[in-house]
Order: sequence, then structure tokens, then C-alpha cells
Amino acid sequence: MLVAACLRGDLKAFDALVDRYEGPLFNAAYRITGSVEDAMDATQAAFVKVFEKLHTFDPTYRFFSWIYRIVINQSLNIVSRHRDESGLDLELPAVGGNPETACSDSETARVLDLALMELGPEHRTVILLKHFEGFSYREIGELLGIPEKTVKSRLFSARRRLRLILEERGVTP
Repeated sequence: MLVAACLRGDLKAFDALVDRYEGPLFNAAYRITGSVEDAMDATQAAFVKVFEKLHTFDPTYRFFSWIYRIVINQSLNIVSRHRDESGLDLELPAVGGNPETACSDSETARVLDLALMELGPEHRTVILLKHFEGFSYREIGELLGIPEKTVKSRLFSARRRLRLILEERGVTP
């Protein structure tokens, strides 16, 4: 109903869409970019694109999937632009010992976030969509515009790489 109202020119309906989806989209963008500023930029750019392209939305699909794909693409563009500018340069602390005794929950989460940022954007995105957002293989394929088999292959590679990164830091997944 909100999309239809927006298409009729109701700006309050668009404000309601922003209110409803801003949090989840920002969280997804942050997980991909690793930066609050970049996540804010990606989220804002996604909403601008939604506003401009809303007339192209196909209501036979879920609106959230459509808008989510837009923010994922915006986030990946930002990551790619930064990589072209400076490369990925993260200083990662070594974490040793048993994760239950060596790290608090917040420390473990921080180490996991840093490890995720070492993955390439394609691998980080499928991990995010599957394990943090709970999308199915089919849904991930639709969001990213890739075949389901490619999703499974990327997830397999991403999990294997993530495990190696975590093991290098002394965290046993």
C-alpha cells in the first residue's frame, strides 16, 4: 500500500518506507562496508535510487527484497571504490587461546567482524545474507542476480576462507 501511495505522489508514504526499512538496510550496508559513514552513504544512495526508480518495481516480488538488493549493490560499489583507491588495509589483532575464556562476547563479535572484512565483497555478502539475515539460497540468488548454484559455491568458499582467517587469529569456529 505504501508503494502504491508513493507512486501516486504521497511523500509521507515515502517517509514511512524510509522509517520502516532504514534500520535493516543500514545494518546490511554496515556489515558489507565495515564503516558507519559508508553504510550511511550506501543507505542514503539506496533510498535516492528507490525514489527515482520506484516506478520500475514489480509488485509480484517482495518490496523488501527489491530495496535490499539496491542497498547491497550500493554497498558493494562503495567497497569496490575504496579498494580501487587504497586497497584493503586492516590491522587485525591476534587472539589466542580458547574463545570462551580469552574473549568476551563483544570481543568475539569484533574479531568476527574484522575477519568478515578480510573476505572479498562477494563472499562477505553471501555470508551476511545467509547467516546474519537468514535468506535462503534462492532468495540470495534473486537478491544478487546470480544462480542458486553460484550462491552455494560462494558460501562454501566464503565459509572455508572465514574459518582459516579465524583459525589464524586463534579462534576456533
